[in-house]
Amino acid sequence: MAESTFPKTVTLAITGASGAQYGLRLLQCLLAARVRVWLLLSDAARIVIDTETDVSLPEDEGRTEDFLRALYAAEAGQLTLFGKRDWFSPVASGTGAASSLVICPASGGTLSAIATGASNNLIERAADVALKERRQLILVPREAPYSQIHLENMLKLTRMGAVILPASPGFYQKPQTVEDLVDFVVARILSQLHIEQTLLPPWGNC
Repeated sequence: MAESTFPKTVTLAITGASGAQYGLRLLQCLLAARVRVWLLLSDAARIVIDTETDVSLPEDEGRTEDFLRALYAAEAGQLTLFGKRDWFSPVASGTGAASSLVICPASGGTLSAIATGASNNLIERAADVALKERRQLILVPREAPYSQIHLENMLKLTRMGAVILPASPGFYQKPQTVEDLVDFVVARILSQLHIEQTLLPPWGNC
């Protein structure tokens, strides 16, 4: 791919866990921060987005990329959507993957697949690459309650170097809307990525 004019590249994967709003808001904020985004969507993520949000994605992947680029006012070349079996995409190889991968939200099935080294689709392969290359991997599970399987997989992934950042918003900022709760989690993700954000004031300034 052509060399980027953007200061940072982040791979963002959205899976079929409830909480599609977190992934879409993170995408919006990354693009607003002039971050280049390589986007991965699972089939289940498309269904959840259609169910939980007002966003209705086109079925065609090419049109989906254009739709999201227009929706969030992305610059030319800033947003690229890769198909679930696009094995020639940069995220599938340690020589081309971005330094950071965020899976938001991350389903229990995705956690399990990553923890066991499965690479049945591009999201799982991208996570496998991040782990083997010792790159930043942030997983945002949205589940309640957690089973022993979920907890063991999260512990295993933490020991491998991944960051487990549950979609568990805080309330010390006195949220007034659902969007405020979403922004709390997105702000924590942006901070992990070392991207400046104004969604959540620093502790002590609320």
